[in-house]
Amino acid sequence: MYIDVHCHLTGDEFEEVGGVQETLKRAEENGVGLVVCSGFDLPSSKRAKELAENYDNVYFCAGFHPSELKKYNEGDLDEIRALCNHEKCVAVGEIGLDYHFDDNPSPELQRELFHRQLELADELGLPVVIHSRDAAQETLEFLKERKGLLSQGGLMHCYSYSPEMLTDFIGLGLRFSFGGPCTFKNAKKVQECVQRIPAPLLLSETDCPYLTPVPFRGTFPNEPKNVKHVVDYMAELRNENLEELKTQILANAKDLFFKLK
Repeated sequence: MYIDVHCHLTGDEFEEVGGVQETLKRAEENGVGLVVCSGFDLPSSKRAKELAENYDNVYFCAGFHPSELKKYNEGDLDEIRALCNHEKCVAVGEIGLDYHFDDNPSPELQRELFHRQLELADELGLPVVIHSRDAAQETLEFLKERKGLLSQGGLMHCYSYSPEMLTDFIGLGLRFSFGGPCTFKNAKKVQECVQRIPAPLLLSETDCPYLTPVPFRGTFPNEPKNVKHVVDYMAELRNENLEELKTQILANAKDLFFKLK
């Protein structure tokens, strides 16, 4: 079966397409057996927990996305800690650094909360899901300095940096997931990364409701069902048997996110 290791189902985007229940039904009809819904702040992490409690095939992550830190209040990490102790919370995430927009929270605040959430993951014995945008070298150096906090490894979600940096991130015990952008015609750098990554480190995602893959690029919202097109394309890029790759990716996900069943 297919697995979507990183998606966002907690907003109202899916109301236009029948709601979350119908969205998950379509995913199942397209062979998607497991879905990991990622939190990006405290309310979305709580909502992700509710979805995981309501649907057997949904798991979740809890954490603060770097772009959402303006919402952060002292004490919120205590609530994130409680969510992470849930039996279906598979990781602390998504967390990281994002320097893309000028009005993003300050780099100092981003680094502080990234560090504190790495500490939380290490304390709880959980992996992390890392978001990094326009911060390649900063993220790498930050993690190198804190390699000891990556006790359970982590996932570079929607990896978009250079193929040359893969070796350094792999050396930190990280894995890599890819979504719709790897199917885009001009995404040569991302496609080379898909080809280079060792099979045990490769995972699949949608990051829905965004980044809809070909052949539905431009359609909104993206859905977990579309992870099928991501994995099918990755099998072509890697010149691998599709069923074997699906099996490998599922095993990789269960190895990293050890609470998955």
